[in-house]
Amino acid sequence: MMGKGPIGKRVFLIFLLALCVLLCGGPSTDHALATEGGGGAYANGAEDFMSGALPPPGNYFINYLTYYTTSKFKGSNGNDLLPKFDLDVAANIFRLVHVSKYKILGADWAVHAFLPLVYQDVDMTTPGGPRGEIRWGIGDIIVDPIILGWHWKNFHIIAALDVFLPTGSYDKDHLANAGRGYWTFEPIFAATYLSDSGIEVSGKFMYDFNLKNNDTDYQSGEEFHVDYTVGYHVDKQLALGLGGYYYLQTGEDKLNGTTFGDGFKGRVWAIGPQAKYDYKNMSFTLKWQHEFGAEDKPEGDKFWFKFMYAF
Repeated sequence: MMGKGPIGKRVFLIFLLALCVLLCGGPSTDHALATEGGGGAYANGAEDFMSGALPPPGNYFINYLTYYTTSKFKGSNGNDLLPKFDLDVAANIFRLVHVSKYKILGADWAVHAFLPLVYQDVDMTTPGGPRGEIRWGIGDIIVDPIILGWHWKNFHIIAALDVFLPTGSYDKDHLANAGRGYWTFEPIFAATYLSDSGIEVSGKFMYDFNLKNNDTDYQSGEEFHVDYTVGYHVDKQLALGLGGYYYLQTGEDKLNGTTFGDGFKGRVWAIGPQAKYDYKNMSFTLKWQHEFGAEDKPEGDKFWFKFMYAF
């Protein structure tokens, strides 16, 4: 087992990057190299205003268009770890939501499904020399047959369990992959408080359990992450605020059933402005999220345009 000092962790990070390049997948719709192939299955920062509230019964289409860019890979002490690391990821994520008229335990019952399309351009220095790759494809489908939403006058809660299916394009010999090659189960708890004066505080809390990638015998560690929003509803149409996400890998990675690395767990904060405008049966959301405080992880900027249509 490698030591926990700066030199030992630096050597381990270089080795893990090499493994990701030579054996594993590359960046997904998210973007770290702590877990296998980079980041988690969930695209951090996707949710914002009213993330803890289910809409009224009906059918909804939501489209998430996001772009992430970075040229920094931070080590455990915040320094730039790699002499060259450029990553650009663009994704368009289609989501269908059905909120039923049925109740379970006093909560509204809903179901949803996601289909992501991902484009990646990665260029980095590895122990074997410079290497770059550009790829695009269908990402892993996400489904959830039981979403429960409770509502009170100013407070809303959602409980759910999203399942990430390894349906996306994946090849262990590629540096970049749209899919991740393994299953992820993600329990979710989301809450929103909206005061009578229009002040909102929302958070979507998630914890990921990753199964083993049978192609590489690699199992990514458990991950905790939260999307958050603090905002103000100017009127019934316009909402403004600050939001972002926090990501922390809590569990150890395993290779061939053995703990891989010592003390290497990515973490990062992100914050930025966001605005939402509602018009008739549609809503439009714009967001910029700037990452900071990254450890053992890339640090960059993410941009979002979200569109929702109620049928």
